[in-house]
Amino acid sequence: MGLDITVVIVDWSWLARAPREKRLERLRDAWYADETGLWDGDAPTPEGEWEWPQGPHAGSFALYEFRRTLGSFKPHFWAGERWEALRDHVGPPLRAATDALLEGLIWCGPDGEADHVDPGFFGDDPRVSHGLLLARSPGPVRELSATWERLRPRIGDMREPFTWHAAAPGGWVCDFDEFTDLLADWGRVLAEAARRSWGVVGLKE
Repeated sequence: MGLDITVVIVDWSWLARAPREKRLERLRDAWYADETGLWDGDAPTPEGEWEWPQGPHAGSFALYEFRRTLGSFKPHFWAGERWEALRDHVGPPLRAATDALLEGLIWCGPDGEADHVDPGFFGDDPRVSHGLLLARSPGPVRELSATWERLRPRIGDMREPFTWHAAAPGGWVCDFDEFTDLLADWGRVLAEAARRSWGVVGLKE
């Protein structure tokens, strides 16, 4: 089985009411609670849509269903790989903006050392943070959302170099449209979280 990811936007002030080492547990407990309605029925959430919980934590978090990922982390990983193949073939301003966006979310960066978890908020004990793939607090979320808004009007400039240098027919994120759709989904997540002054969490469950 491959790595999965569930992306959640969450009210940071609600999480902060719990002790640091209990915050991730609080989010998981609220997500898994029967009263959310998230576990009722067999119909999947439409791709590109939000799942909002019911019950006492209805205004505290929401889940986003990425398009064409089936909940897998693989498309996110391969988007980073496609960017690795592409980045030397785009201009410096476009490269810097895309670097900042992807390095802040899913890509390990040119040196392979990017960390996608803001330190401190959930504690640094690996036993507490097990399964935490991404954690961006409201400040970095606003910055990443602004980066996406700057990038979005110019993203079409990457179509030709992507086709020549990064396309991989038959693989994950095989063409430019899949690449940009994934980035646009992240843009939706960031925009909604920034609008609410919330954070973004990615969990492996």
